[in-house]
Amino acid sequence: MFLYIIRHGDPDYTTDTLTERGQRQAEAVALRLRDSKIDKIYSSPLGRARQTAEPLARLLGLDVTVEEWSRELDEQMLTPFPDGIPKSVTLVQNTYYRENGNMDLGFERAYECQGFSTSGMKEGVKKVTDGGREFLARHGYVEENGIYRIERPNDEKIALFCHGAMGRAWISHLLHIPINLMWAGFRYTHTGVSIFEFKNNENGVTAPAMLCYSDMSHLSAAGLDMLYEGKKNI
Repeated sequence: MFLYIIRHGDPDYTTDTLTERGQRQAEAVALRLRDSKIDKIYSSPLGRARQTAEPLARLLGLDVTVEEWSRELDEQMLTPFPDGIPKSVTLVQNTYYRENGNMDLGFERAYECQGFSTSGMKEGVKKVTDGGREFLARHGYVEENGIYRIERPNDEKIALFCHGAMGRAWISHLLHIPINLMWAGFRYTHTGVSIFEFKNNENGVTAPAMLCYSDMSHLSAAGLDMLYEGKKNI
């Protein structure tokens, strides 16, 4: 099975919709994923994710199934670190997540990292990972002790349209990357495509392998800007 995790397009967060720029991005990523011959489309319940999924659904004649567990982390990301003012953990300078031994905390102790320890991220990420486990089990892959038992070999390509923080939280779990290092070293571009392979091994177990992260080549192919967060051309 191939799993595609796609962040929504450029948003208007106040209305939970896509901007005109975001709509163009959604059309571009739809063309890219149409060529991948996606079999099933899933989406967060939030408007900006559902609107990003709609062009692909239209091109392929598929329905979009809403996955409640894949909604964005919001208030869970708030931390008063380092200045006492509540802010998203994403807005904290990333060096804090590596310094003073934080980069060596490991996966299990990662929430002890400054910034994360004063947020609700541990609880928020647990909802994502619990939902992700159930989602993968529905598709034939049951997580056990860090690997996945193949209950039903699956050759489908499935796409989930979701969010930057939620996507990184799930990828952190899938690849066993400590959450503080995921936040320190990974960003997610609008309509960025990340692809995982769950290979149907003959011995009946598998593990996710990442083929690409936050790919945005579809924007260049469509002649659209390559601005990161609408600010800097990458």
